[in-house]
Amino acid sequence: MGVLALLWGSGFLWIKLALNNGLSPVQITFTRCALGALVLVALCFSARQRLPRDRATWGHLVVAAFFCNALPFALFSIGQQTVDSGVAGALNATTPLWSLLIGIAIGTERGPHPVRLGGLLLGFAGTLLIFAPWQQSGLASWGTLAILAAAVSYAVAFAYMGRKLTGKGTAPIALSAAQLLTATGLSTLALPAGGLESVHINLVGVSAVVVLGIFGTGFTFALNYRLIADEGATSAATVGYLLPVVSMALGAIVLSEELTVRVVAGMVVVLVGVGLTRWRKRTPAPSAVVTKETSLSRQAAA
Repeated sequence: MGVLALLWGSGFLWIKLALNNGLSPVQITFTRCALGALVLVALCFSARQRLPRDRATWGHLVVAAFFCNALPFALFSIGQQTVDSGVAGALNATTPLWSLLIGIAIGTERGPHPVRLGGLLLGFAGTLLIFAPWQQSGLASWGTLAILAAAVSYAVAFAYMGRKLTGKGTAPIALSAAQLLTATGLSTLALPAGGLESVHINLVGVSAVVVLGIFGTGFTFALNYRLIADEGATSAATVGYLLPVVSMALGAIVLSEELTVRVVAGMVVVLVGVGLTRWRKRTPAPSAVVTKETSLSRQAAA
């Protein structure tokens, strides 16, 4: 979990380094998708998993790859041209809030508990605290809106994938490999819009995008699925709480980004809100109910 949080949370640092050293957002997006796809395809074949064969699945993968990979990857790169990597990580933490909001809108979340609704409102209040549009030094800009749009795009993708792709019989790593291959194809279509610019070869920029693609994208997908398989989806989801902490720490240490009290407080409020939205009413386990009923029947018999 620690390695996954470090790789995933450091992605914002690698994007910033690549941008600062001559690469365009389109170039970063394409390279990230392509290298991540190579890693997952290699893992897929080493595990003897087969890529999907039917057209319907590939059609769903086009939508998933656009909203989960190509679009948010590009939006993060565009946004981080003017936004610090630590702030980008904090705004990325709003994804579960948008997921709950979308669930309410499409009817998959019917009558959410007041605790979860309170968490939703608290999370968006934290986001507003990070933006601080009422201050001259606030972060309200096209860059922050692009990053927030990337978080919304993730939420849309998760809702779509939950309905159309998960539980369809395809092995998770094979599905991820196919999705990143599709995202690479979509990113290729965007290359004429800024991806074919001449690049002054810079070792730092090239290294950053290579690490982002191989480790921050490819191995991150694989580790995430491994964690879900070993510890369950609920435990794996807790990694999301560590990502903004990692991104802010690395931004401050490596890039000397300023950490204001307001932004840190906003991040904490967002994470508390996200935690409340994950609240579920506990129901007694069947074994516990059976044991209780058995005990009562024995007492009645006695």
